[in-house]
Amino acid sequence: MFRTALRNVLAHKARLLMTVLAVMLGVAFVSGTLVFTNTLSNALQNSSAKGFDQVDVAVEPGYQEDVGDKIGKTPELTQALLEKTAKVPGAGSVIGVVNGFTAIADKDGQLIGGGFQSQGGNYWGDKDARYPLKDGSAPKGAGQVALDARTAERAGYKIGDTVRLSVNGPVLSPTVSGIFTTDDGNVAAGGSLALFDTTTAQRLFGKAGTYDEIDVKAAAGTSQAALKSALDKALPRGAVVTTTATQLADDQARNIAASMSGMKKGLLVFAGISLFVGTFIIANTFTMLVAQRTKELALMRAVGASRRQITRSVLIEAFVVGAVAAVTGLVTGIGIGAGLKALLGTLGATVPDGPLIVTPGTVGAALAVGILVTMLAAWLPGRRAAKIPPVAAMSSVHATATTKSLVLRNTLGALFSGAGVAVVLAATTMSGSDGQAPMGIGAVLLIIGVFILTPLLSRPMIASAAPLMRLFGVSGKLARQNSVRNPRRTAATASALMIGLTLITGMTVMAGSVQKSIDKMASDAVRADYVISMANGNDLSPDVAAKLAKTSEVTAASSVRYAAVGIAGTTESVTGVTGGAIGELTKLTLHDGTFKVSPTQVVVDDDTAKYRHWKVGSTFTVSYEDGQKQRLTVAAVYEGNELLSGVLLDNSLLDAHQTNASDLSDRQVMVKMSDGATSATKDRLEKALGSNPAIKIQDKKDISNETAKDVTLMLNMLYGLLAMAILVAVLGVINTLAMSVFERSQEIGMLRAIGLDRKGIKRMVRLESLVISLFGGVLGIGLGVFFGWAAGELVGTSLPTYELVLPWARMALFLLLAATVGVLAALWPARRAAGLNMLTAIKSE
Repeated sequence: MFRTALRNVLAHKARLLMTVLAVMLGVAFVSGTLVFTNTLSNALQNSSAKGFDQVDVAVEPGYQEDVGDKIGKTPELTQALLEKTAKVPGAGSVIGVVNGFTAIADKDGQLIGGGFQSQGGNYWGDKDARYPLKDGSAPKGAGQVALDARTAERAGYKIGDTVRLSVNGPVLSPTVSGIFTTDDGNVAAGGSLALFDTTTAQRLFGKAGTYDEIDVKAAAGTSQAALKSALDKALPRGAVVTTTATQLADDQARNIAASMSGMKKGLLVFAGISLFVGTFIIANTFTMLVAQRTKELALMRAVGASRRQITRSVLIEAFVVGAVAAVTGLVTGIGIGAGLKALLGTLGATVPDGPLIVTPGTVGAALAVGILVTMLAAWLPGRRAAKIPPVAAMSSVHATATTKSLVLRNTLGALFSGAGVAVVLAATTMSGSDGQAPMGIGAVLLIIGVFILTPLLSRPMIASAAPLMRLFGVSGKLARQNSVRNPRRTAATASALMIGLTLITGMTVMAGSVQKSIDKMASDAVRADYVISMANGNDLSPDVAAKLAKTSEVTAASSVRYAAVGIAGTTESVTGVTGGAIGELTKLTLHDGTFKVSPTQVVVDDDTAKYRHWKVGSTFTVSYEDGQKQRLTVAAVYEGNELLSGVLLDNSLLDAHQTNASDLSDRQVMVKMSDGATSATKDRLEKALGSNPAIKIQDKKDISNETAKDVTLMLNMLYGLLAMAILVAVLGVINTLAMSVFERSQEIGMLRAIGLDRKGIKRMVRLESLVISLFGGVLGIGLGVFFGWAAGELVGTSLPTYELVLPWARMALFLLLAATVGVLAALWPARRAAGLNMLTAIKSE
């Protein structure tokens, strides 16, 4: 049977080519994802591990938990503690570490590194072992800074140049005193690092006289464990936490692996979709091969082959096909992994140097996925082949499906579809997080149900195209009849395209609806002309709000900040605003009361009021960070939104009770201008803030555009990933048509003999492909709209302004895409059909 199976593979290698390609693409996606993420993770881990070369034990602040309404405080690492650490037996060198966000502008005023990996820190003394100087000298005083070599090279800075940078708002213009090298992982990944002397760094980052971390290098002959033990005994318990460099490196490696896992899972999901679509092609191919070999299989049964041997022969064929596809896909995937790493470099993201990582797990996964998916998809056709009775050798036509099997299939399809719809509808009544899992389960059940019912649905839906097909005469009529001749084959071919378009349509509906809701929220909830914030999402210095309040054109300004306070025995996050101005800058929907935020009155959103059982006039006690308490009154209850929610209280209360100056920072500042939002007023605001590249000044249109940019970027990435599934679906259509042409060679020869010319044959095959593709497209778009609506119901629970938006133009484009797929996929099979020799085709069996 093995020799027979191998002979069949070699005999039908052209027909199996599309199957190999479909599996290969899926395996390449899987292996490419694993190679890319493993390579990137390994490079980042190796790079970050080098950063611990100058530390054996790190001393970090402990943490006091919130107890009831008492706010926990983080202990400080003082100069006295650093000096005490240096005297611990076994301690060699000791370095006090200070760090924070520092945005650096290039010579054109543009932010380097995108802001998210723009870091600052302190250079320890005249010679810091962590940062070997490549050129120049250590920074001294507030007027000097040292830059990492990569940043200096990218921006074209050299010793003596003036650099514009920002820590949390105001622009600084120090001189470059030194350029250093570093193994810092953020810098290796495309970020920037600016170093000040220790005193300047402490002042800039709001940590006067204190450190974020104390790094201790062990003396000769002292192990990391021994040094840690000595530090634990000498330093105050609870106030500090000590960690060995080995543990730090391990933790960093775990963090990097965890950050990579999200990307890995996302890419593998789309690889899984491609493989899932590929299973239809595999099952279709082997079903058609079995049908074409009915005589051969029946004769094998007649001469003594058992059912198990027949099934085994089909599975051996699938194993050979899967193995070839898996090996080819693995090699292709390794190339994809290397290509993705190189692509990051061209996009401006610097990846640390390192080898391409191809683990045994990646090889095993590629081989297992390719072989198992192929064999599982071929199992059902193999089982059907085993049931062919020997008497079928008398005819070359396989018996049609029995009424019992059709009833069973349609019943199962109806049950799965009904269960799927019911679960999805039930999920729409749940909250966002609770409904995600049920909705996912319901979606899978519904897709399976529709797939099972697709043969039943194909006849009426394709029949509806009859008036259009009549326009093409005999070719159109034959194409429609061929499309429904074998409903199962048509269903399997259309379903591959259906799944891809379901996902694309659903995501498009969701993206458009979310964008519309964000636009509505920005226009409905904000009266401010501009919202000012940091480019990287960090907090703003209070100096920004103070400077804007003094600008003559600003008629109202309010800083927005978040703080933790104690309320009724629990810790609550509250939003601080400028009470006298916030009413002019927002348009909040009030349920009750008068909007008034003052040193004695607050407004609360509806969810908080319901949870706390508050109403207008209710009073409650607040415990601040410094331990002081105050009685406040609820003045109004408003409808919360994404911009403002929770308890709104006056910033003057937070200012008076903050114990740490670094806590006085704003999330954003809202301003209203005398001349409104114009390009001229925006330019004047930018100049008032020193043309700071780290600060964003956005009007309502900018806020909407930024959201649209994020949504569009995500959607385009998903379109690109789902294109793989569409490509696999195209291969399926080509494969089905090509094998159908081979199967119908005699029929095509007879059509030619009775007068249908080559153009008519080509037209017939193309129209058949077009009808099947449009059938899959209509199903996919319909399911996508349903899933988009259902997912939107979940989003609506946390986004009050959400409303369903149907992208009619996009859906029409998707339908056109399905039609294009059908036309392109039919080019080769149609040409092959038209090129058949008439007499040879008539004589074929």
